[in-house]
Amino acid sequence: MIVQPMLALAVVASTAATDAVYVLFTAAVASRMRVRAATWSSLWYLLSAFAVISYTRHWVYVVFAAVGSWLGAFASVTWLRSSGDKSVQRIAS
Repeated sequence: MIVQPMLALAVVASTAATDAVYVLFTAAVASRMRVRAATWSSLWYLLSAFAVISYTRHWVYVVFAAVGSWLGAFASVTWLRSSGDKSVQRIAS
């Protein structure tokens, strides 16, 4: 199997965005923000579709999905912690 670098990068970016949106969804749910949580939830499913389709065809892309997942969660929690909102900081820690 040959790994396509652009597809691998797209899977990393897609899963990074998916995990970032998931963190924001979780923060919205914890803050009881219904519309924001519903919006993040729908975006979460739209973004995850690309990665799932990519790595179900070729298992090696799961590695790239894991890298993107880690990057997205780390970056979004970092952003939430620096936002200055104390309620969000308690949720993120």
